[in-house]
Amino acid sequence: MILTLKANIAKKQIKEIEDKVKELGFSPEVSQGKEKTLILVKGENAILTREVFEAFDSVDFITPISEPYKLVSKKWKEKTVIDAGGVRIGTDRIVLMAGPCSVENLGSTMNIAAAVKEAGAVVLRGGAFKPRTSPYSFQGLGEEGLKILREISEETGLKIITEAMNSEQAQLVEKYADIIQIGARNMQNFELLKSCGKARKPVLLKRGFSNTIKEFLMSAEYIAAEGNNDIILCERGIRTFSDYTRFTLDISAVPVLKSLTHLPVVVDPSHPAGKRDLVEPLALAAVAAGADGLLIEVHMDPQKASSDGAQTLYPDQFSRLVEKASKIAGVLGRKI
Repeated sequence: MILTLKANIAKKQIKEIEDKVKELGFSPEVSQGKEKTLILVKGENAILTREVFEAFDSVDFITPISEPYKLVSKKWKEKTVIDAGGVRIGTDRIVLMAGPCSVENLGSTMNIAAAVKEAGAVVLRGGAFKPRTSPYSFQGLGEEGLKILREISEETGLKIITEAMNSEQAQLVEKYADIIQIGARNMQNFELLKSCGKARKPVLLKRGFSNTIKEFLMSAEYIAAEGNNDIILCERGIRTFSDYTRFTLDISAVPVLKSLTHLPVVVDPSHPAGKRDLVEPLALAAVAAGADGLLIEVHMDPQKASSDGAQTLYPDQFSRLVEKASKIAGVLGRKI
């Protein structure tokens, strides 16, 4: 539940309520704005203690949160804007994150970085650790790939997003990258979620391809519960009976998530498409639906890419996509 306190109350009164919350076995989260102070009482069945806090003169009113996710709920906070090394995500500017599926070497990745930056990208995506269906597929360069990404960031000014698959990798990725990505297969890897919750870098959390919106938000809650509120939600397609595309992009997830949470929402159109010619229409649909960013795979020569070549755009295709997306964004009062 959320306790909304009366205006102009003293810090001592806030402390008294915090102490009472802890005494009852729950955790308090305080948000102090210019006009009002809110205290989120975290814990199962916290609402049962409502009468205790109604007795405090400093409490103006109490709002129950029926959803199991509290910290990421829109009832707790209206909007979050995330700062990833100077790139702000969740504003009227739609953030473009683009690059190869896998970091292959310094030269090719640098060329891709230059191309996507020229087209309008501000974040370079690229996998150093690659979760693959086949154990015989390219698994990534590991820390060497992270070093390459960091070098390119320093050279180009692009910020870096890359994936971690376990807690140990998360610490390594935090050292080199600006945004830690949790992939779809790890959406419910709770130890990894907790580890990223302790990180001091923003986290992009991808929705699992068999998970509901509620499960998605509960995974985000795991991260927030550990203290990291800089979470970016990413819709990347779910499994349905369709067998033409790789996955089915749940475009409705964008407005649904925006109605339920204060966190920014981005879309990865590459993975649900599975085919290069479908990436652009899915990306444009995401912009029209209100996405705060796009995460797109781009390679100088997709046919020679180490992974996901079939769904990866050529630089000129990415440039044309950005031009069209900018027009749609303008109609909505946004920009790229």
